[in-house]
Amino acid sequence: MPEKKPKKILINGKWRETAKVLTVTNPFDGGVVDATFLAGGAELKEAVDAAQAAFKTVKAMPAYKKAEILQKVVDALKRREEEFAKTITLEAGKPIKDSRVEVRRAQNTFQIALEETKRMDGTVMPLDIFPGSEGRFGIIKRFPLGVVLGIAPFNFPLNLVAHKAAPAMASGNTALIKPASKTPLTALLLGEVITEAGWPDGGVNIVPCCATDAETLLEDPRIKKLTFTGSAAVGWRLKEKAGGRRVTLELGGNAGVIIHNDVNIEAAATRCAAGAFSCAGQICISVQRIYVERPIFERFKEAYLSNVKALKIGDPLGETTDVGPMIEESAAIKTETWVKEAVKEGATILAGGKRDGAFMSPTVLTGTKPSMKVCREEAFAPIVTLEPYDKFEDAVNEVNGSTYGLQAGVFTKDASRIFYAYENLEAGGVIINDIPTFRTDNMPYGGVKQSGFGREGVKYAMEEMTEVRLLAMKV
Repeated sequence: MPEKKPKKILINGKWRETAKVLTVTNPFDGGVVDATFLAGGAELKEAVDAAQAAFKTVKAMPAYKKAEILQKVVDALKRREEEFAKTITLEAGKPIKDSRVEVRRAQNTFQIALEETKRMDGTVMPLDIFPGSEGRFGIIKRFPLGVVLGIAPFNFPLNLVAHKAAPAMASGNTALIKPASKTPLTALLLGEVITEAGWPDGGVNIVPCCATDAETLLEDPRIKKLTFTGSAAVGWRLKEKAGGRRVTLELGGNAGVIIHNDVNIEAAATRCAAGAFSCAGQICISVQRIYVERPIFERFKEAYLSNVKALKIGDPLGETTDVGPMIEESAAIKTETWVKEAVKEGATILAGGKRDGAFMSPTVLTGTKPSMKVCREEAFAPIVTLEPYDKFEDAVNEVNGSTYGLQAGVFTKDASRIFYAYENLEAGGVIINDIPTFRTDNMPYGGVKQSGFGREGVKYAMEEMTEVRLLAMKV
């Protein structure tokens, strides 16, 4: 049989080969999933040229036409759901049942985008509020910025690409999408769907490339907006290079959960287990720290450990697998090292703590200190710390002790504590009676402190991809 050719990349509506091949491996067994190409400087310039040229067409496209094309994208994602899900699982190591959920969320993301494209309205306001301004009024409307550079991570290789592409399309911008080098195949499949739906050539370009080449794109003044999801170190460096341009940074997290004594302990324990170990903990709002009021600590610990130990670890293509491998063995080795360091400093392992290649068993630690890496840093791994608290205010302070502030969870029925948490937790989102891992694709999503700034969620991303322009009228 002839050797399978690498998948081509998408530039200006055409599928292109380049001089550099990128091989994609399966985190589960290390086998080759497929290959694609890396765009170099010349190809990236072509992509920017194409996006800039297409902007004239895209920004003039009527809302109904954008909605029609976005509907075709939704329909194709539904029709090809299993193909997308399997691709996600093979290249990211995500359990297949979770990959299917991601595909459905991406369908929802594009569905919201097609609805929001019809709701991008403006306002009329009086300007005759001061003597001499008689007969004046203003019209305020949003206008697309131009070329958007979207850089996406490996952990949600479809839906986080959708959160770059869908708002750009709905708001009349064009886009260059750089998928993670570990997971480019899903993004290329999405590019195929977008192209076949009839989006103008050059309107969305899918360009896998090395990080250095991606950074050089910010030297091109035609890039008007950067939307980045990834590590804090890379995100802040890109912001410096972006200068005065619009930037959205969705960076790391170290999500805390507070469990008060008035809740259903078993239900909270079940949700916290799911929130900690989905995607092998490789989610920026993954549950990493749990604080439980002392009178119920032992009961919660017992229920929680029972849930953790029931999780099935194995082949991510298995229908009953709950926890798959980490994205690569080096990530698992780093996680194992952090756990060993915590134990050496006095922590106790309640569950897990073992590594097998790229697999890290779901790990629960107690007796930790805020100075330990497992508490202080973003683990991005299947690690949870479990500690008691005496006063609710102290638990809030413990959650705030991190340099990150993406989302936090609070389980309580007490309205005063709910609003105390809302007022005092330093996070972009406070999730009541659920885990911080909860997200729907229409809500404003983003963080504070080292977790970045700006908001995703289709409507909010569209606002950040557009600028307000005033027309002041004198009659």
